[in-house]
Amino acid sequence: MTSRRSFLKTAGALTAGVAAVGTAATGCAVKDPNASNATGQDNGAERVRGFDRVLLDAVATAVLPAALGAPGIRAATEAFVAWADGYEPVAEEMHGYGYADVRYLPADPSPAWRAQLTALDLLAHKHGTNGFSTLPMAQRQELLRAVLRDQRGDRLPSPLDANHVAIALLAHWSSGPDAWDAALGARVSPGICRTLGDATRQPLPVAVEPRA
Repeated sequence: MTSRRSFLKTAGALTAGVAAVGTAATGCAVKDPNASNATGQDNGAERVRGFDRVLLDAVATAVLPAALGAPGIRAATEAFVAWADGYEPVAEEMHGYGYADVRYLPADPSPAWRAQLTALDLLAHKHGTNGFSTLPMAQRQELLRAVLRDQRGDRLPSPLDANHVAIALLAHWSSGPDAWDAALGARVSPGICRTLGDATRQPLPVAVEPRA
């Protein structure tokens, strides 16, 4: 659905919209208020979890950069499913000391995303095919473009703010360290704890594997 060049351009623009990667050069990541381990009781014991993986994988290969390759796309999809399944709806957000307001996370977006996967499959059937996952790549991308034509914005939203599962999947991957590394062409690894000795060290290019 997007070329690697256009994605990297978008991902590069995203770097200006994320609050300092949530980490200092010599520190550890600040906890993401959208993360599933925010404070609050686990009230999701009866939640329906998981996705139709055949459909989700078909969406993933259509929207994630082809440059990731099959293993990278599979890993990104697994990470998205793990995040969505571990999300704790309406949990109390993490907040700094002295904050008077208590804020809560949004409701679980997964039911809507599962329904959208089903809708994609039904739409494909209505067009006389055997389902969304059986469509050739070009037709899958064309159908997704039609479904997402009313989506507006100059940057990807956070996964929780995504109005469609395809956007949520891309947004979740693009906010991770692999996307940052790809966009910047270096192993910046945001959100990863680093030692003081690494504070002034030049990041390695993405093509160079770091030493053990």
